[in-house]
Amino acid sequence: MPNSPEYSQSSVVNYPNQLHKLRTKRLLQIIGLTLFGLVLAVAVANGTTKWVLVAGCFTLALAGIFAYQRQIVTATIVLLWAMCLMLSALAFISGGIRDLALLGYPGVLVFAAMLGNSRLFFSLIAFMLAFCASLTYFAVSGIVAPVIPTISAAHFVFVAAILLVTGVSVYLLYRDQQRLMSSLHAENHRVKQSQAHIEHLVLHDPLTALPNRISCQRHFQQLYNQCLTNAQQLAVLFLDLDNFKPVNDSLGHAAGDLLLQQLARRLENLLSEHDILCRFGGDEFLVLVPGFASNEALAAKAEALLQQTTAPFYIMQNQIEISGSVGIAIAPQDGIEFSEICKHADMAMFQAKADGRNVYRFYHDELNKASIDKFNMLQLMRKAIKQKEFQLYFQAKLQLSDQQVIGAEALLRWPQPDGSMISPDDFIPLAESSGLIVEIGEWVLQQACLACSRWHQQGYHDLTVAVNLSYVQFRDGKLEQQVQQALSAAALPAHALELELTESLLIGEGDNIAQQLAALHQLGIRFSIDDFGTGYSNLGYLRRFNASRLKIDKSFILSLCLSERDEPLVRAIIQMSKSLGLKTVAEGIENSATAAQLALLGCDEGQGFYWAKPLPEHDFLGFVSAALLNESQ
Repeated sequence: MPNSPEYSQSSVVNYPNQLHKLRTKRLLQIIGLTLFGLVLAVAVANGTTKWVLVAGCFTLALAGIFAYQRQIVTATIVLLWAMCLMLSALAFISGGIRDLALLGYPGVLVFAAMLGNSRLFFSLIAFMLAFCASLTYFAVSGIVAPVIPTISAAHFVFVAAILLVTGVSVYLLYRDQQRLMSSLHAENHRVKQSQAHIEHLVLHDPLTALPNRISCQRHFQQLYNQCLTNAQQLAVLFLDLDNFKPVNDSLGHAAGDLLLQQLARRLENLLSEHDILCRFGGDEFLVLVPGFASNEALAAKAEALLQQTTAPFYIMQNQIEISGSVGIAIAPQDGIEFSEICKHADMAMFQAKADGRNVYRFYHDELNKASIDKFNMLQLMRKAIKQKEFQLYFQAKLQLSDQQVIGAEALLRWPQPDGSMISPDDFIPLAESSGLIVEIGEWVLQQACLACSRWHQQGYHDLTVAVNLSYVQFRDGKLEQQVQQALSAAALPAHALELELTESLLIGEGDNIAQQLAALHQLGIRFSIDDFGTGYSNLGYLRRFNASRLKIDKSFILSLCLSERDEPLVRAIIQMSKSLGLKTVAEGIENSATAAQLALLGCDEGQGFYWAKPLPEHDFLGFVSAALLNESQ
């Protein structure tokens, strides 16, 4: 293809070689044509004129040899100077300044301009002017008397030869000039086409052919200026697909690309005359809606976007169903800069995801404040990790039948300089989303094992410690190694460590998590299912992951003695656990009546404020010591 990069590069590479061949060809043609004219002149000439012409023929033959050997510069110099000197000699021996030979001077200058260089051209014209001046001087001063020949047929041959050589040569060079101009025009056209194509690539997404982020920013500025002029507002709808990654993971990126292309065509069909649809990146799309009628109209457009997202896609003989979340920000009230309005629409989109997905949300200032608060807390958390500000507290677990302390759950706390605490509900989700929970979780494992080892050294040999795990800690596959290192460093037996897992982690488990849990079980680690009853409550995974305990969520325990509604459910959980060979642990026990009721229902263990709040290690050991003293009395 002429417009292809390969063609253009090849043309650039071959152009000097092609030009050299063309100059050689033209030079040989001019030499041959001139030689032919001289031969005709020799045929009708006589005397000294004939010998001058013969000398010119030999010199032109020499120039032809140089040209044939592709010594272009040498051939050109020999040709032009030979013709110049020959014409000058003919003029000198015949009619002087009025001789017909001087008609050939303009042709020589044309050849010099076309085939030679500026130095050759100006040296020739300087010689010609000087020679003509000399002829004039010699004639005027009487030093040389010009011989005015009698007109004969030979003069016609001389004139015809000069005109033929000059005219045909100039015509050939003119045609070359025309071809060059045509080629330059075509090349200029190709360059413009390439520039337009490059500009299109710069401003459009190659997959969906939609305007990309750079183009979207330009459209935003244009539309915003128009809206300001017309006293209107400009809305930005930020659409992000939900559960798009599994499409790429299961069917491949080719399927994901086809889905994005189909979705782009669907969304284009929803656009009003002045709306702009852009692919912001990945599975994110941006819709600019200028001059909308009302927020209700924006909500209807957002709903239409979501409907197109949830409609089934048929890709590679597969029916794929996904959804999307939409965030809406409005300029100028939510920002006037493109980056700012996109950030706010993005915040609203994430709020839509947090509210259950497949919904839309409008931006409001509280979202920005929450984002700033999260950012600040993230910086504080990184500092807290470096400066070891986190602490472990321990909440006692007791056997309900005899109130004996059998262990503790390790709970992470973040004390502040003013004596307050940042709630785990505030910083744990942020640590998980940022990935910091991996580093924090490893530290918790190490410190919990070291603490339990110290308890054993102080004579509390039967105490165990339980540590909560986050799903993020399974991602890099290093959890087994971290647990082994923590146990080894603390010289703690594996049976003294219990890992608490959430239902959601197990329900959504993949082979990677299953393999890691199996490896940990082989080490002798025990597992408990935390907050049972608040998730899917699927019984199948209890056997599959070798759980030894079920922890009944405190939401069922707190109202156990106040409402008869929760008792049947708690009884059912306890009976089911016994049938599976699992022990039950009740969380959130706050009074003796609840503890007694749970014991009657057959619950094995409990923890809660009735006995003790989460305590620093020293205070926890004090509680254990006091409990043993009361038991002995």
